[in-house]
Amino acid sequence: QVQLVESGGGLVQAGGSLRLSCAASGRPLTRYSVAWFRQAPGKEREFVSGIQWSAETTYYADSVKGRFTISKDNAKNTMYLQMNSLKPEDTAVYYCAARVGSLVTGNLYGDWGQGTKVTVSS
Repeated sequence: QVQLVESGGGLVQAGGSLRLSCAASGRPLTRYSVAWFRQAPGKEREFVSGIQWSAETTYYADSVKGRFTISKDNAKNTMYLQMNSLKPEDTAVYYCAARVGSLVTGNLYGDWGQGTKVTVSS
């Protein structure tokens, strides 16, 4: 099992930027895929972006493509989500999740963080 801790959320104006971090502990992520999901009030949790740790394959939801960038720091066992050109519709609680194996966009991740709240004001 991997323990995940998110940080970096906050309040930002539309057009602004935030960088989220997801620090992992418990196991090396060599065999894992790690992803960001988000859940807005009253909505289903949705996939945002993910990375297969070793292969460094990445994938983005269409809604964030070109605005968000996922990256990782192997030495720190930490994943990041750089969010630029933020929109009010990006407001949500952002969760980090991990699973052994390939990168998938569905809710097939076994390990989850507690979430970090992002609020984008118009």
